[in-house]
Amino acid sequence: MGLTQKERVFTVLLGFAAVSGLVTLILILVEATNVLLPADTKFGIVVDAGSSHTSLFVYQWPADKENDTGVVSQALACQVEGPGISSYTSDPEQAGESLQGCLEEALALIPEAQHQETPMFLGATAGMRLLSQKNSSQAEDIFAAVSRVLGQSPLDFWGAELLGGQDEGAFGWITINYILGKLVKYSFSGEWIPPLDGTLVGALDMGGASTQITFVPGVPILDKSTQATFRLYGSDHSVYTHSYLCFGRDQVLSRLLAGLVQSSQGPLVRHPCYHSSYRDTLPLAPLYESPCVHAAAPADLAQNITVEGMGNPGACVSAIRGLFNFSSCSGRGDCAFNGVYQPPVRGQFYAFSNYYHTFHFLNLTSGQPLATVNATIWDFCQRPWKLVEASSPGQDRWLRDYCASGLYILTLLLEGYGFREETWPSIKFRKQASGMDIGWTLGYMLNLTNMTPAEAPAQWRAQSYGVWAAGLVFMVLTLAAILGAAALQLFWLQD
Repeated sequence: MGLTQKERVFTVLLGFAAVSGLVTLILILVEATNVLLPADTKFGIVVDAGSSHTSLFVYQWPADKENDTGVVSQALACQVEGPGISSYTSDPEQAGESLQGCLEEALALIPEAQHQETPMFLGATAGMRLLSQKNSSQAEDIFAAVSRVLGQSPLDFWGAELLGGQDEGAFGWITINYILGKLVKYSFSGEWIPPLDGTLVGALDMGGASTQITFVPGVPILDKSTQATFRLYGSDHSVYTHSYLCFGRDQVLSRLLAGLVQSSQGPLVRHPCYHSSYRDTLPLAPLYESPCVHAAAPADLAQNITVEGMGNPGACVSAIRGLFNFSSCSGRGDCAFNGVYQPPVRGQFYAFSNYYHTFHFLNLTSGQPLATVNATIWDFCQRPWKLVEASSPGQDRWLRDYCASGLYILTLLLEGYGFREETWPSIKFRKQASGMDIGWTLGYMLNLTNMTPAEAPAQWRAQSYGVWAAGLVFMVLTLAAILGAAALQLFWLQD
């Protein structure tokens, strides 16, 4: 016997429900794509304990990372009040207490639930390196004091360390290339592209006690002690880097003055780098406290000296050149000064820290040609002190030193590192790039995040709107067919 009309309708409803349900299942499973939920933000803190001041930086990055290096950005830059921690030899506890203000700012920024998992590091640079040479017990007391204060915070304090000069230079190089997007680029196809040869920029850093040069040379690095290697974004990098202790701005100025005191007769010292009509009385003893000052100290260190400015840039340059040993590199194309190996400079460079501060004051950060830079600095050095004071109110602390600093930078870059008039335009004097401070701390943080395992992000299945709408329609039709078949079974077929 054939099926009745009621049975045929029931069979059609069941068949339609089966087909519609199968289509719905296919739309859900086949057209679905993986969607990453937003990753949590992680934080890290680096304290830069420099020779003249201390800064605290808070960095943040997404918990899920690409190619084992976090996408780090700067969330806070806080300048600690007072001098560098190496200045607290008579009261080490105050070195730790000086960090409290910036530490509280950092704690307020980072969500409280993440305090215990936020790493914090303190890196001390050339100021503490010099103090360690002079008096290691005083340096240890200061490290202990700052470690106590930072260790008592709710953050995950990993410790305070003395950063080597080579590390300082290498991390500064990482920082500027990261900020400029030179280390890696993200393609439209969703892949990370390594940098092309010759596109990475060099780093010129100058602190108060040391200065660093770091770049990728165009020739093999012959002296392996000047080579730093590291891996970022799955690519290996090899750079030339060297740190010159005692060639930071503050120590150069002290060495310069000590040399002039030694060559002077009596308590009056005529300083060619100070402006004409400048006159001041200075204590003699602090000048010889630094291990960088090798000039013989006078018998009576308790006396004061009177310093009188000459405003003579030519004589100033001659005195500055006396701080270098250029003869040790005579006839060598791969030597900078003081017998230090250096390949020829190559590519673009970013000069920051005291390079920037000096040239910013002199209005020379806009890419002026070398002739203009030289003429501007010489003109500034020849201005009478009263005119300089009147034109620069509020700059009393460093005002007398900008002439010497500017001429020192020119001497270092041109006669020391080997830049020439045709390569001078390759140097950019900057404090920040892309809203982030240029220095070693970001590079340090990038290196630390590379050692932190990446967390697997949560995943869900999702469809486009069109696929979702079609799936919803077929799901409704499937339910309607099932309900219709059930109703037919319960009411119609039983009649």
